[in-house]
Amino acid sequence: MHVTREVIHIHLPRRSTSKCDMVGMVIERDSVGEEGDDVVTPGEFLGEATEFIAGKGAYASPNGRSVRACLTGRRKVTAAPPGSHDNRSTIEIVGHKAHGAVPQPGSIVIARVTKVMARNASADIMCVDSKAVKEKFSGIIRQQDVRATEIDKVDMYQSFRPGDIVRALVLSLGDARAYYLSTAKNELGVVSAQSISGGTMVPISWTEMQCTLTGQIEQRKVAKVD
Repeated sequence: MHVTREVIHIHLPRRSTSKCDMVGMVIERDSVGEEGDDVVTPGEFLGEATEFIAGKGAYASPNGRSVRACLTGRRKVTAAPPGSHDNRSTIEIVGHKAHGAVPQPGSIVIARVTKVMARNASADIMCVDSKAVKEKFSGIIRQQDVRATEIDKVDMYQSFRPGDIVRALVLSLGDARAYYLSTAKNELGVVSAQSISGGTMVPISWTEMQCTLTGQIEQRKVAKVD
C-alpha cells in the first residue's frame, strides 16, 4: 500500500475575549487518501494551493495561495493519479451537513456560475454568510450589477465564465425564484476560476487572471485580493 505524508492545518479556538480568536496548528500524519476525522466549516483553511487542488466543497482563496472550505463536513484528500502533470493532491469536503441557510437581502454568498449570457449570468448559491445551503437557490448577476463604474461598458463574457466561484451580495429576490446578486464592490467578484486549459487561475489585476499552467491571461471581474 502506498502511504503518503499528509500535512493538515487545523484552526482551533483559543480562550479569549474574542470569539473569532483562533490558534493555528499543524499535524503531520501518514495518509492513504482517507477522510479526516476533523469537521471543517465554510471559509476554513484546508491547505496551501501549492500542495492541494480544490475539489468539491472547496475553493481557492482570492490570492490563489490557499484552499478553503465552502461546505461543512470532513476533508478528503486524494493523491494525484500516476503520470499526472500536476502532482498536487485533490482536497474536497464530504458528508457535509447543511445548516439550512437562506439568502436574504444584504447576505454575502458564495456561488458557482452556471451560465453566462449577454445581459446576465446565472449561478447556483452554495453558501450564505459562511453557512452552507440546504436547498438549491439560484442567483442572477445582471449587467448593471457587475461593477459600480462604466456600467454600460460591462461585457458579461469578460466578467464571468461557467464554473467560476464568485463572492456576491444579495440584492433582492428577483424573477422565477432567482435572487438578484451584485459584484459591484471591490471585495466582490470571482474568487476562484479555472482557465480554458484547466489550470488554476490567479488574479493579477482587478480585471485579469492568469493560468498557472500556461501563463495565459483571461478577463474576469476579480474580487479584491486579500
